[in-house]
Amino acid sequence: MNVSAIDFIDLKTQQQRILPDLERRMKEVLCHGQYIMGPEVGELEAKLAAYTGSRHAIAVASGTDALLIALMALGIGPGDEVITSPFTFIATGEMIALLGATPVFVDIDPRSYNMDPARIEAALTSRTKAILPVSLYGQCADFAAINAIAGRYGLPVIEDGCQSFGALYKGKRSCALSTIGCTSFFPSKPLGCYGDGGACFTDDDELAAMMRQVRVHGQDRRYHHPALGINGRIDTLQAAVLLAKLEVFPDEVTERGRVGARYNVLLGDSVVTPYLAPDCSSVYAQYTVQVANRAQVQKALADAGIPTAVHYPVPLHLQPVFSSLGLGRQSFPVAEAAAERVMSLPMHPYLGEPDLLRITEQVRLAVKESV
Repeated sequence: MNVSAIDFIDLKTQQQRILPDLERRMKEVLCHGQYIMGPEVGELEAKLAAYTGSRHAIAVASGTDALLIALMALGIGPGDEVITSPFTFIATGEMIALLGATPVFVDIDPRSYNMDPARIEAALTSRTKAILPVSLYGQCADFAAINAIAGRYGLPVIEDGCQSFGALYKGKRSCALSTIGCTSFFPSKPLGCYGDGGACFTDDDELAAMMRQVRVHGQDRRYHHPALGINGRIDTLQAAVLLAKLEVFPDEVTERGRVGARYNVLLGDSVVTPYLAPDCSSVYAQYTVQVANRAQVQKALADAGIPTAVHYPVPLHLQPVFSSLGLGRQSFPVAEAAAERVMSLPMHPYLGEPDLLRITEQVRLAVKESV
């Protein structure tokens, strides 16, 4: 029997919604021809800063570049250590190591999947130069606790908010919660462009100037380079796409919350649903549950036309590239346990009730049959 597949992420419906504004903005870029750092980039930065409540927004070429630029602006380099989570996408630890520094992992909170603040101080050394928590799956890490620890030791905090742009933590927006916030505009993110893109946020004028400098090969004025940098500029066309999407983004954030809450009601008696901390919201970059016998459940769902994904099956300390750290299994048991059980379901603002009912019915059935 042929089963119609449900979209894991629906960008087509969104595009139809914003198409007139999208086409107008992209045509304006084609007409003025300033494809690198055109006027739309400055407009985007102003609107991103206003949305988050940050003093500065620096639009960059990707979320990965945002992390790299933030670390470079803080002077992170060989011999330094940066505290971060082992349960995240490779880019978080990768950018630390790329600069010659060492990622020092601390285990996660089993409910939120974010860095457990209670474990940070035990990981600090004289070489620790920053703390880099990840706001995973769309919910911010516990920044009140993390910032308090950082303040006691005089350390900057970088938020990896590549999955949480738009989320609230105690009344403040993700990416405006620490020394520097970083996010990604990869197409599947809550706010995504039509290619790669990202941004850095800060209230610190000097750090903002340094990040803008790093973004253009360490240049402070044309052909004058006081520092090393990268080519981290966002394309003007991507800025135009993001400007069109920003017009509907607040409504999409609300709808993501609706879909997440509905999932919780429909699935609460059959799987471990996402935990939402008090005074927080989630943009549900992924709607991630925990199941036993994951492979069997995923196969049953695939046969029923329900796509799933695993974010992430291998914690960073067990990735071959970090084998030199000498961290074997059971180094971070909470992250390792989560990696064996997490499974993400279709999530986007346009997920209607019929599809939600179909997805959740099939999840309940697959879980029951996998026991």
